[in-house]
Parts: sequence; C-alpha cells; structure tokens
Amino acid sequence: MREHAHTLETCGYGVETLMRTLLLLRHGKSSWKETALTDHDRPLKKRGRGAAQQVGRLLVEQRLIPDHVLTSTAVRAQDTAILMAEAASYRGLIEAVPGLYHAEHPAFVAILSQVLPQLETVMVVGHNPGLENWLAQLTGCQQEFPTAALAHVELAIENWSDLTLEMRGTLRNVWRRSSTSPSRSA
Repeated sequence: MREHAHTLETCGYGVETLMRTLLLLRHGKSSWKETALTDHDRPLKKRGRGAAQQVGRLLVEQRLIPDHVLTSTAVRAQDTAILMAEAASYRGLIEAVPGLYHAEHPAFVAILSQVLPQLETVMVVGHNPGLENWLAQLTGCQQEFPTAALAHVELAIENWSDLTLEMRGTLRNVWRRSSTSPSRSA
C-alpha cells in the first residue's frame, strides 16, 4: 500500500474539534473471468485479496482499526472487508448493507446516520464512482480512488446522526496500492 505523495493538509474545511473518524475503502481488484456472473457477484482477483490484506496491516500500523465496518453486499466488497478484518485482527461486526452497492452521497449519509453513537471509527467498503465523488464532496479534495484505496476523514460530529449532506470533513490521508515503496504524505 502506498500513501499518496502530495500534501493533504490543505484538504478539508478547517475542522477543529474532531469527534468521529470515517474510513472509506474501495473494494479490491475484482475478476471478470466468469463472464456469466453478474456485476454484484464478481469475486476478488488474487491481487485484490492481497491488497485487502495489505489494507488490514496498514490499519494496524496506523492505529486506525475501525469500531464498525459497513460493506456493500457485492461479493468483491464483502470479501475485501473480511480479508481486511482478518489481517487487522478486527473482531467487530461486518455489516453488509444493500444500499451501499453503487451508493451515492445521500445513501452514504442515510446509512451512516444510523450508526450507534458510541462507535467512533467507522469504515465503509464500497464502489466507485460513489466513494470518490463523496470523498470530494465531503472534503473539498478531488482524489483518485483506485481499487483498494483507503481514505481517512475526520468529522466534527458527536454522533453519526449529526452527519448531513452538507457536512464537511478533513481528509487526513489517502493510501493507494502500489508496487513501489511507500512514501509519506501529511
């Protein structure tokens, strides 16, 4: 996993009191080998499985283990969540949410606003273009979000029910899979 190389300090809307952490994870690379499968049923490729495990190890290194994981019901998203969780030794709930399959801004907000208030760090495993578009709207930073990309966003809310479509957060980091050695961003 390679961290994005450019500085992210200017991305965000000046959040001062940070209360909740949102992790956005795009599913790993999927296989198109079985042409009879629907888009929803496509599995991960070997590369996608490895990337999901790499994300799990990254979460441990960064001390960003989520309290709760929400995932699309698509096979590739659920498999990404499971493999990430195993690699991170995450023992919490992985909740498959039908509304996250190819979700857009309103669906993300509606789903997250139902999360229990005591959960501080929540991960959403989903798809593009929805994740990439919502990340840009949420932080004001347009980011390339390839498969297995992970974004760390901080939100100035006390409860997930406070999340709105107009909510702005601070993008703390974006990590992308790369065959090159890791580099640090702000």
